[in-house]
Amino acid sequence: MAGKSTEIRPFGPEAIAAAAALIRDGQPVAVPTETVYGLAADATNARAVARIYEAKGRPSFNPLIVHIPNLASATRLGTFSSEARALAEQHWPGPLTVVVPLAPDSPVASLVTAGLPTIALRVPAHPAMRALLDASGRPLAAPSANASGRISPTRADHVLASLSGRIALVIDGGSSAHGLESTIVAFTGGLPRLLRPGPVEVPQALAPSSSQIEAPGMLASHYAPAKPLRLNATERASNEWLIGFGNIEGDASLSPSGDLGEAAARLFDLLHQADAGSQAAIAVAPVPDIGIGRAINDRLARAAAPRP
Repeated sequence: MAGKSTEIRPFGPEAIAAAAALIRDGQPVAVPTETVYGLAADATNARAVARIYEAKGRPSFNPLIVHIPNLASATRLGTFSSEARALAEQHWPGPLTVVVPLAPDSPVASLVTAGLPTIALRVPAHPAMRALLDASGRPLAAPSANASGRISPTRADHVLASLSGRIALVIDGGSSAHGLESTIVAFTGGLPRLLRPGPVEVPQALAPSSSQIEAPGMLASHYAPAKPLRLNATERASNEWLIGFGNIEGDASLSPSGDLGEAAARLFDLLHQADAGSQAAIAVAPVPDIGIGRAINDRLARAAAPRP
């Protein structure tokens, strides 16, 4: 696919039909979700999944989230404890991913799980992704629709910035509502563990006990702009594009009023703007580490981490 043109179609029946045909043909397509845009392909087709990795340049040890239409579909792919089922029933459809043991007869390609005995599952709420699940009739592996390790896409033009010429189709559904990837909670023995903070707050989930890669977004360097990123900046240096928050104005602000929900929705969009700007580096104002602020700071810490 590399080197060919990438088409953008507005979300609607024609776009979904075209995307479903590509999915059935083993090709990945970019589709909006309520979190970020995803690069979706048939999770049961190993070659299709490989094309996701090829388009993204993604490390093969980083597993993918599988999107399904409902909890009943999820239980055919993974083994749910009563706790996992209860949390899923509370938050699905929505921005929650659960990691559970892989079902013995799961049809999902082993590339999706990166060889792990577990699977990451989510029932999305966005009408475009739900329509694509229905039209394609496939569980869809769908990491964020960007080159691996780069800033996650919350608009169709963000997808084109790193994947143009690598995929055939982007469905344009406007800006993502949440603007942050899903919360990930693991139910793989013992107490539930929070693997990645996100829009759904799960106070009963504990922090992961090891550095093992168990789910997407756990690489130390991830969501990264091309430029150096400095955190907790109260003023800009001469070579920096400053992303403000609250009373720190900057070149643009995550939220002038200090609203963390607004900040989450704007985070990746402003990182894209800063990365495309004329300054050589990026700085971000302090964000309170409470509520969804924890998820924002998690993404920023990974974005600022040294590159491997």
